Amino acid sequence: MDYTRTSTAMLAGLCDSGNDRVWSEFARRYGPILVGFARRLGLEESDAADVSQETLIRFVQEYRAGKYDRTRGRLRSWLLSIARTRVAAVYRARAARHEHQGVTAAVDLSDEHTLTQIWSDERRQVILRTAFEQLRTTTKTNEKTIRAFELLVQGGCPPQVVAEDLGMSIEDVYRAKSRVAQSLREIVSRLEAEYDGEE
Repeated sequence: MDYTRTSTAMLAGLCDSGNDRVWSEFARRYGPILVGFARRLGLEESDAADVSQETLIRFVQEYRAGKYDRTRGRLRSWLLSIARTRVAAVYRARAARHEHQGVTAAVDLSDEHTLTQIWSDERRQVILRTAFEQLRTTTKTNEKTIRAFELLVQGGCPPQVVAEDLGMSIEDVYRAKSRVAQSLREIVSRLEAEYDGEE
């Protein structure tokens, strides 16, 4: 069964405690979003990684116990709720140990709109990073073409500078931009569909 294509298959696979493949896919898909989410709420990298892992484990436990009902809410909302609780627990533990006195979460943990926006932003970043990884590993796009796109679009370098740096003509730089943009749009669209089916 392909656990990467449908949320139903992935969630069904999570019921099997021996299914390491589906757990890996679930963690690959949501772990980085949760780490970014926790970092945006003011946690350090190690605490954010812990929150991510604890959130994923808690979700799977609750899912296996029948507590998650897809008809009553989105997966994103359930994960967000668990993550928010875990982040609050980190801040409470710090306060109890008198660490970081006066330091609180970077945002109000009860502000649902802001938390949802942070989740969406982090999801978008993860999708873009994954799209670039897939562009490099699963397409025939050469590295020079990708680098031209990165310098021109992400780096804001003028086309003439990109052309000189990479030994390309300006026309080739624009073709590279167009080719990479089209490939990325296709990959991003597919990745978003994978998430949208779940969230």
